[in-house]
Amino acid sequence: MDPLEDVLDLLDVRGHVSAGLVAGGDWAVGFAPPSGVKFNTVRKGRCCLTVGESVRVPLAEGDCFLLTRPVSFVLGSAWDTTPVDAEPLFTAAEGTTVRVGSGDDTVLVGGGFSFGDRARTLLLDFLPPLIHIPADTPQADAVRWALTQITRELNRRPPGSRLVVEHLAVVMLVHVLRLHLTRETTAGPGWPAGLADPVVAPVLSAVHDRPAHPWTVAELAGVARVSRSALAARFKDVVGRPPLDYLTRWRIELASRDLRQGREPLATIARRVGYGSESALSTAFRRVTGVSPSDYRGKGRARRGS
Repeated sequence: MDPLEDVLDLLDVRGHVSAGLVAGGDWAVGFAPPSGVKFNTVRKGRCCLTVGESVRVPLAEGDCFLLTRPVSFVLGSAWDTTPVDAEPLFTAAEGTTVRVGSGDDTVLVGGGFSFGDRARTLLLDFLPPLIHIPADTPQADAVRWALTQITRELNRRPPGSRLVVEHLAVVMLVHVLRLHLTRETTAGPGWPAGLADPVVAPVLSAVHDRPAHPWTVAELAGVARVSRSALAARFKDVVGRPPLDYLTRWRIELASRDLRQGREPLATIARRVGYGSESALSTAFRRVTGVSPSDYRGKGRARRGS
């Protein structure tokens, strides 16, 4: 799998679609900071998006946006319209369409994504608070296709519709992240920035494809077709840490997932993620996380009540 696929799989991402919003005339709806990642797409018309205190983005038909931080936002017909609180509106709708103002000049479909505990460290901290997807991009076409399928599922409610809607929402997320990665505008150094770098990208792919392989800097430099010194400098500049440190931390993420999800012996997990012994994994695990693998597994079981 590629790094983006790897991380999303590790985070156990789930998507959901909330009630639609139909609005007309003078209107504005204020939303509290979302607990997860929030998205909205303009299916018809246009509107104004205000994020936090100062970020303003005009949205046209077909536009989509993704909020990656818990920050309040307002959708409305104009910047200066006083908003009504979204919570009672959507609570009263009980999953059906919310209507505000007069008419149906604007139609929006929104929803969100939930992730595992490591989402902010592994993904969200590397993204800007707001990702805007204009309608004239190929990714917006994919989002519109997914939303059309979602609407059909929600209207017809065939068997398995909830699962289909969840997966289609994740398809939307992948296309949004793809566009963001091609823009090369991350919130700072990190693996997402590396996916857009011609030297770092093949190294990330190699590490994620074979995390248990005993990689050396020289071997990874061969994958990138640059010198060892060039790779070391470029990788640290783009990703924020040396290549072998990144490899170690990715192995520990994989081991952490296995410790959370199963009861396999630590020695089995160690071999799977590239360590020759249980003690070698334990040493690396404690160095990265600050706790031993057994303590980590014990805390996970306590949280689950098992």
